[in-house]
Amino acid sequence: MLASTVSAAAGGEGQNPFEYLFGHVVAYQVGEFVSLPVWQFQVFQVAAIVAIFLAFAPVKRAVVQGGGGYFTKVLAGWVSWIRDEMVYPNLGETDGKKMMPFFLSLFFFIMFMNVFGLIPGGYTATASVYVAAGLACIILVMMIFGGMLIQGPLKFWASLIPSGVPGWLLPLIFPLEVIGLFIKPIALTVRLAANMTGGHLVLLSFMGLAFYFGSSYGTALGLAVTPVSLGLAIFIMIIEGFVALLQAYIFTLLSIIFVSQALHPDH
Repeated sequence: MLASTVSAAAGGEGQNPFEYLFGHVVAYQVGEFVSLPVWQFQVFQVAAIVAIFLAFAPVKRAVVQGGGGYFTKVLAGWVSWIRDEMVYPNLGETDGKKMMPFFLSLFFFIMFMNVFGLIPGGYTATASVYVAAGLACIILVMMIFGGMLIQGPLKFWASLIPSGVPGWLLPLIFPLEVIGLFIKPIALTVRLAANMTGGHLVLLSFMGLAFYFGSSYGTALGLAVTPVSLGLAIFIMIIEGFVALLQAYIFTLLSIIFVSQALHPDH
């Protein structure tokens, strides 16, 4: 992303480099499929799914038969870590086994989408509020319908009210608790989309400094600023690699906790 975006911004004659660079984080249509618009974040969503299948194709065989390369062992280790440190401690082994495939898919789906934003010509699909909101809505559906399925409809909605609340406070507390239920997926959406967008804005701001000073104050100053601009951009790129994994972890862990609270509020 760094080299391709910088060269494109430099070639934009008379164009504000920040306007061009910040366009990287804006959703835009790339074509049509059966008369339906196709957006660039949808392309990278599909690419993330394909990457998951390709990456995990040899993992099961390696686990069952033994062996496997370094990358395969790393992925298998991640699966075990997510199971033992995230899913089972919060959902228990019974529910955890049932939901393990979903949360594994969620983690790696988000991770690959985040990582694709760091490659040349890539786009971080999770920076789109539509993608983040779509994932959060799935969690909301699991919370509501899963909670009603496990507890029963009446008990699920009654469990939203803290024990010991006086009866005269129920008309106030219950609507607030229902609102709180819907705020959780909103928080998931904002956290994921804002963090991924913010990181890219900082990165692209540093990348545009050299072109801004060059176009506004002369080529000599632009060249003088370039090492600092690129150095800061590379530093942020390294941090963004860590953030790509961190945000996949946070979104998945919070989702597990929210679903666990809906299924088993007494725990």
